[in-house]
Amino acid sequence: MAYEVTANKERPQTFKELVGQEFVVATLTNSITQGRIAHAYLFSGPRGVGKTSAARILAKALNCEQGTTDNPCGSCASCKEITYGNSLDVIEIDGASNTSVNDIREIKDEVLFAPNSSRYKIYIIDEVHMLSNSAFNALLKTIEEPPPYIVFIFATTEIYKVPATIRSRCQQFNFRLISTEQIKMKLREVIKGMALEAEEQALFWIAKEATGSLRDGYTLLDQVISFSKGAITLDLIRDKLGVVGIDEINDIGKLLVGGELKDVLEKSSALLDMGISVEQFVIDLAEYFRNLLFIKSGVRREALLSYPVESFSKDILEALSLEQLEKATEMVLELFRNLKFSLNQRFELELLLGRLKRLDELITPAEVIEALKKLKASISGRVETGELVTAAVDGGMEKNVDQVDRKFWEDLINSLRKEKLALASSLQKVESWKLESNELILYFKGKNKFSGEMVCKEKDTVTRKAADILAGEVKLTVSYLEDKKKGEGVEEKRVEIVKKIFRGEIVKGA
Repeated sequence: MAYEVTANKERPQTFKELVGQEFVVATLTNSITQGRIAHAYLFSGPRGVGKTSAARILAKALNCEQGTTDNPCGSCASCKEITYGNSLDVIEIDGASNTSVNDIREIKDEVLFAPNSSRYKIYIIDEVHMLSNSAFNALLKTIEEPPPYIVFIFATTEIYKVPATIRSRCQQFNFRLISTEQIKMKLREVIKGMALEAEEQALFWIAKEATGSLRDGYTLLDQVISFSKGAITLDLIRDKLGVVGIDEINDIGKLLVGGELKDVLEKSSALLDMGISVEQFVIDLAEYFRNLLFIKSGVRREALLSYPVESFSKDILEALSLEQLEKATEMVLELFRNLKFSLNQRFELELLLGRLKRLDELITPAEVIEALKKLKASISGRVETGELVTAAVDGGMEKNVDQVDRKFWEDLINSLRKEKLALASSLQKVESWKLESNELILYFKGKNKFSGEMVCKEKDTVTRKAADILAGEVKLTVSYLEDKKKGEGVEEKRVEIVKKIFRGEIVKGA
């Protein structure tokens, strides 16, 4: 027996078998039961969701030898002829191949003749939006007042290309994308019928890649079965189709927030050398950050995520804020849009990874505005009172790292890295530090002020870890280094800075 692809073998033959189109099914079956048969139907929606199948089922329902019914028997001569596509009274036309007005004129001549042996003469025109304007105009009168035995069923993936004059003469049905869970369920039924074995994660990946199209899901399943040798696993799919797994992406994510750039580049290079395309790498990276963003926002449904929540590294979720994840997703999507114009896609990917490595330096617009407000208030107060205040330690201060036990600092960083990766990264940006008696003093440069603020927020955690290492109580103080300038005109210079930042001017009081 000749091989038949799954998409054709599993094509629905009754309304009950039509997956994910409950509204369409309910409306059509009710209209058939009530005898309210329209002379023209317009089925629109994405590819592979059942438009053509619904058209054939409707044709069988109207011409079944058992009588007009919402549940055609499928065994009579009329139903079998429609199923195999050789019915004389159900004419299927490819709108993409028959676009001219002459093709439509032939239909106008044919509709004058009654059906050969059925109740209705049914024309199913697929991809109807491909017809020319002249062809559409030629159809207008025919579909508005056809003979009582004529039924038109149009199908299209681009409803907006169908003229309003045509749409207004048809009953319109909008087919929806099929959910991932429903596609997964149908794939499981197919696998069971073939006596094969498949991992749930593998079926979930195929269903997700189908993007709402059951036909695409069946097609991808056929491809996977061809190299699976009886057992479908996610690892095998990754290996054969060049997909980046969650473990590899997690490794890259950890390096982005806590490793060195050279490690990130080497890891990505190793994945590309395995045969994974740059485009697929970027797609997987975008999906990964999107999932992290969802989890950070409280989403836990596996149907919305590509993997269970437990599959994603907690270290990365703690290290990156919601704003940083949004920015990362935006950057990856922008790269994907620009890949087709790239001189070298691999270079573009490496540049993106370098930018993602600096996510912890990201400052949101809200943070900038808040910082400017604080700066304005601070400088305004100093100008009004004539007081110069510096929050910095004298610029001549030397680092005290060499004067204390280096092992304490290394132990502190390492212990925090295991528990809170972002906090450890912030401590690594300390410019200098010293330990006097039971007080640990940290000095940050002004450009690393946000890292200092993070340390302040986690003050209890830092002091607890330091106390564990030193076996004694520790007090933590955070200070910021700034240049201390002396001489005349200091206040005037600061006023000028404020003027430039806020584009203002000095107004003297009366």
